[in-house]
Amino acid sequence: MNESKKEGTISTTPLSIEERYSQWKSLVPVLYDWLANHNLVWPSQSCRWGSLLDHATYKNRHRLYLSEQTDGTAPNTLVIATCEIVKPRVAAAEHIAMFNEEARSPFVKKVKTILHPGEVNRIRELPSNTNIVATHTDSPNVMIWNVESQPNRNNAALDAPTSIPDLVLTGHKDNAEFALAMCSTEPFVLSGGRDKLVVLWSIHDHIATLATEEEPDVNEGSNVGGNSEKAAQSPSVGARGVYRGHKDTVEDVQFCPSSAQEFCSVGDDSCLILWDARVGSFPAVKVEKAHDGDVHCVDWNTHDINFILTGSADNTVRMFDRRKLNNRGGIGSPVYKFEGHDEPVLCVQWNPAKSSVFGSGAEDGIINIWDHEKVGKTSGSADTTVPETSPGLFFRHAGHRDKVVDFHWNASDPWTIVSVSDDCASTGGGGTLQIWRMMDLIYRPEDEVMAELDKFKSHILGCDTVTDSATDPATPSHT
Repeated sequence: MNESKKEGTISTTPLSIEERYSQWKSLVPVLYDWLANHNLVWPSQSCRWGSLLDHATYKNRHRLYLSEQTDGTAPNTLVIATCEIVKPRVAAAEHIAMFNEEARSPFVKKVKTILHPGEVNRIRELPSNTNIVATHTDSPNVMIWNVESQPNRNNAALDAPTSIPDLVLTGHKDNAEFALAMCSTEPFVLSGGRDKLVVLWSIHDHIATLATEEEPDVNEGSNVGGNSEKAAQSPSVGARGVYRGHKDTVEDVQFCPSSAQEFCSVGDDSCLILWDARVGSFPAVKVEKAHDGDVHCVDWNTHDINFILTGSADNTVRMFDRRKLNNRGGIGSPVYKFEGHDEPVLCVQWNPAKSSVFGSGAEDGIINIWDHEKVGKTSGSADTTVPETSPGLFFRHAGHRDKVVDFHWNASDPWTIVSVSDDCASTGGGGTLQIWRMMDLIYRPEDEVMAELDKFKSHILGCDTVTDSATDPATPSHT
């Protein structure tokens, strides 16, 4: 073990995964307001919050989407679950870290299973109709599901026929595995694939029929592809627009939050491209060298549409201001380059509650939480084992022991995150799902926090032991 860790000093020797995890777990009661750990039998490549289902006094219940990526001994599935989220300052500090890594969480309950034709690589919910979900698999097609009308296929046999998508979106010429987005203003779907194309669809005319429980017309359809030899046929929709500009696989796409006609894409050609469907199928702005490696992910700020985040195989997250991009030379300088990961960044997302905050997940098993407004100011990470060398970084979630393949902020329960890691490399199989929320004293304005702590000054000074104040989750012992 690293002896230099004692007495608050920082070691220059990197911690092993297990050492880092053990240290993180010991800090859980100090850094987190709530945390639930859920062991997954099969890895999940995507995790997404769905709609808020129910309010209660101490908890809220949300829909949660997951997948099960199997080894062939069981069907691949799209899972619809419910998750109970404990409200802020309800959970007792001493109970938060008391979980078994090999156990399922009582807060997460599987509601419905859809037997998916092929692996589920991406899941996206349509904001205007939360029963409609799109998925990507290892095929050129995008699949659309009505999760309410789809039959529950839980405990199905391995040779059982796969579920039939309510709609199939066609237009790619090669596999489209990861780049997938749903528009917040119109029923539009966006995808990218190995064919270097960005493809746009409208499902506006099909929303009404997707609400029915009738079997798809097998006479007019498209083979859904995937791993199933018995892949059924579903009604299909062709592309509304096909956009060419990338020179390699398109890894991620995202709509502008305020416009169904504007969107962006990133790919293995290191490019960031902004598109405007109103002016044609060619790039509106193309940043040829957005990163020094493949660009894996992109997100567009919902509060300030000028800011776009990208994450890359070069281990960095970069923030671009679209007002400062142009086509001259194809080079656009990022507003800032965020360096805090040791391995490729796989996912980025802006916080829906605060415009300057975002998260990034990477193959190093870490989810970093950043605030770009803190860049240039004295600000340290909430992880005391990390030197203050990453401006803007103020929290590190180290609860995963393998690569973080996805995470998602909860829009209706701000600051609550669901994250999932693929643990095959470290444990030989399975995955870990975590739902967590950092202590609010970490992200709230400093003057507000100090004013609250000041109220407990006399109590702190009057305590004979640290444990005297640990029973009250609102006291500084919980912060």
